[in-house]
Amino acid sequence: MLVALLMGFSSGLPLLLTSTLLQAWLTREGINLGLIGLFSLVGLPYTLEFVWAPVLDRFRLGALGRRRGWLLATQLALVLTIASMALLDPNRDLLVVAVLCLLIAFCSASQDTVINAYRRESLADDEQGFGASLYVNGYRAAMLVVSGGGLILVHFVGFHEVYLVMAAFMGVGIATTFIASEPALTSPLPHGFRESVVEPFLSYLRRPDAVWVLVFLLLYKVGDLVASNMTIPFYLEMGYSNLTIGMVVKAFGFWAIIGGGLLGGTLILRIGTFRALFWFGLLQACATASFALLTLTGPSIGWLAFVISAENLTLGMSTAAFVGFMALMTDRRFTATQYALLSSLMGVPRVILSAPSGYLALGLGWPLFFIVCGFLAAPGLILLNRFRHWLDVPPDPPPATRVSGETAALLE
Repeated sequence: MLVALLMGFSSGLPLLLTSTLLQAWLTREGINLGLIGLFSLVGLPYTLEFVWAPVLDRFRLGALGRRRGWLLATQLALVLTIASMALLDPNRDLLVVAVLCLLIAFCSASQDTVINAYRRESLADDEQGFGASLYVNGYRAAMLVVSGGGLILVHFVGFHEVYLVMAAFMGVGIATTFIASEPALTSPLPHGFRESVVEPFLSYLRRPDAVWVLVFLLLYKVGDLVASNMTIPFYLEMGYSNLTIGMVVKAFGFWAIIGGGLLGGTLILRIGTFRALFWFGLLQACATASFALLTLTGPSIGWLAFVISAENLTLGMSTAAFVGFMALMTDRRFTATQYALLSSLMGVPRVILSAPSGYLALGLGWPLFFIVCGFLAAPGLILLNRFRHWLDVPPDPPPATRVSGETAALLE
């Protein structure tokens, strides 16, 4: 359990450094709201990680093994790039800030690809949902450290110092890489262009409803991701201070996300992946729309706590189901490449579709913006019904699906 949580923490830490924390920094510096929305484009590497994922499947790096070697390399690069943010001034170096955030996203996306492959190779098929909930708990805990702890710290020091602190937090991931066990190879490393690059995609396309699964990944969380791109500017415009946002996120959001991840992982085992995806997704849509309530209440800490708690609880549940679903869609022979393909599509709403979110909020106004984001979940939930006949049917276990020593250590 410790390794799963810590890997999730290392994976989740960089994301909000180029989104939520950056948005707060740019807002305080007086950067135009439309430009802040466009900064979501620095997350493009999250949508393109499948391009270089075959390299991570094909080659070993260093003496730590295929997975841990690449993990260490990406984590060291993240420490360097995150710390470099402390040297910049957004008003003077806005283009440099964008380029550096792009590099952080590239290193972070690469780390995510390796961690997802590690988890898929270490867990049996029927453990993927529970393993995903552990990963999500760690991931969201890191995001709350940034969005909660980071904003609280900004109140006492400054954004430059906060980025240095967050770079130091990457030491958690580096330590985890050294203490974790390398997953055993279940098949020889791929050789040649066809086996390394072409075959992973052909193998995926042979699955039932392969193309519709890709469409589903684009649609399932689009409303939540578009809305989340504007939450920090929304809070600040509603009159909440960075300190208040950080304290409420830390006090209420942390426990809500931990509870949501654990509850989601437990319910997945009881009700199956299909029903979990549907009901958790529906609850997430309602929580997204509930942000509109804050426009009626004024700057009320009680209502802010309620909305953040509901959003984090349902997000933890839906993300656990979603991540477990993606793991089930991959072939263990090409874990990094196929998972990267699926997670890249998952990132499209956050990066590309979220880019005009600032202009959408300006055009619709905050209440209608969040209500529309809630309804954006509907197409994905409707499409989900297409997978019902096969999604919860136990697959024939491949030769390597028995719980290994690494799996036992991961879940202890």
